[in-house]
Amino acid sequence: MKKTIMTNTAPAAIGPYSQAIVSALRLYASGQLGINPQTGEMNDDFALQAKQVMENISAILNEAGYVFEDIVKTTIFMTDLANFTCLNEIYGSYFKSSKPARSCIQVAGLPKGGKVEIEFIAEK
Repeated sequence: MKKTIMTNTAPAAIGPYSQAIVSALRLYASGQLGINPQTGEMNDDFALQAKQVMENISAILNEAGYVFEDIVKTTIFMTDLANFTCLNEIYGSYFKSSKPARSCIQVAGLPKGGKVEIEFIAEK
C-alpha cells in the first residue's frame, strides 16, 4: 500500500514529485528546503533556512502521523560545509533520544538558491 502525504504546513512540491510517500510502515520524504510555506519565500540566512527546513520536516512528520524519533536516515545537502557546525546545533535540537543515521554532502547548488536541503526516511 502506498499513500501520498501532502500538507499545506510545509512548502508545496516545486516539481513533479510528492512531499512524502508512506509505503507499508515507512515514510520517504522528498528533500525539504528552507521555504516558508505561508509566504513561499526563503530567507538568505543559513541558520534561518536550516531552522525552516526542520520545521518543514516536522510538518510532514505530523501530517503522516510520525515523530522525529521515527526518522531512521537523513541525507543533508549543503552548498557550503563551513556551515556544518551551525547545522549540527539546529539539527540536533530536534532529536531527543534517538538520532538517525546521516550523510552530509556539499553540492554546487540547490533549487531556488537554497543553502541546505534535507531528505529523510522514517519508520514506525
